[in-house]
Amino acid sequence: MRVLVALGGNALLRRGQPPDAEVQRANAMAAVRSLAPLAAAHELIITHGNGPQVGVLAVQSAADPGLSGPYPFDTLGAQTQGMIGYWLLQALQNALPGRQVVSLITQTLVSAVDPAFADPTKFVGRVYERDEAEKLAAEHGWTVRPDGGYWRRVVPSPRPQRVVETRLIHRLVREGAVVVCAGGGGVPVVRNGVGRLEGVEAVIDKDLTGALLAEALEADAFLILTDVPEVVRGFGTSRRRPIRHTTPYELRAQRFAAGSMGPKVEAVCGFVERTGDMAAIGALDRCRQILEGTSGTIVTPDATWPPAGTW
Repeated sequence: MRVLVALGGNALLRRGQPPDAEVQRANAMAAVRSLAPLAAAHELIITHGNGPQVGVLAVQSAADPGLSGPYPFDTLGAQTQGMIGYWLLQALQNALPGRQVVSLITQTLVSAVDPAFADPTKFVGRVYERDEAEKLAAEHGWTVRPDGGYWRRVVPSPRPQRVVETRLIHRLVREGAVVVCAGGGGVPVVRNGVGRLEGVEAVIDKDLTGALLAEALEADAFLILTDVPEVVRGFGTSRRRPIRHTTPYELRAQRFAAGSMGPKVEAVCGFVERTGDMAAIGALDRCRQILEGTSGTIVTPDATWPPAGTW
């Protein structure tokens, strides 16, 4: 099988952990221990989030007195792709001796007139108390919004249209490489007035990019791996129930938070609807069991999985 895995930001930095390099490197190694069996048995493409990391770099850049202005978000996105890609690349090489592993800086094309540019919604960086968030917003020109009991910076999140390097990724996968790409949803770029690529101030949802890329690469399975074992109906109520095997139609009938589970559900449902293949949401340390059909929320056209001979 060809499997595309989208790692949540918590795979590298869990809520409450300091954003130190060694903390994130250790988390990357733990993620790879879960992913190595998939790479041994299947063709594997890995994407990852970058919300906490890009937020840290944005604060550092804005506070640097040696800069005339902070680095733009496309540049920060490329920086995090290099940093996180390096951690995953090295961990995969150590876990899979003799296997070719590639970490690729990846651009994602968006529309220059996407309405998201006028309505920032994507959370980046750490959480703040309201007073501190509003102070930082005034100092740096940020937009901030509540995130649970705290406040965080938000930036535009336009819809991905195509990963620019798709053909190259396809070639690398066919040649047997494990490919780490489209980190943070990819560096957001548009075609300018003369048709050339240029970066824009935005962060793309990595799950939507993952679904788009999985479809373009003709993946057999698209897995969103996070810190929850499955999607639940009635979240936060006494009627909370896990969703195990389901269809896009059934899953879309439920209501999910726009800032957390909503984009993940949209991504897996869209992939299954467009391809007829399998997608799932589940825990990182249960990825093999997800493919076996015994863990996670598994979405298929007819709510049945796995096919014979998956493993």
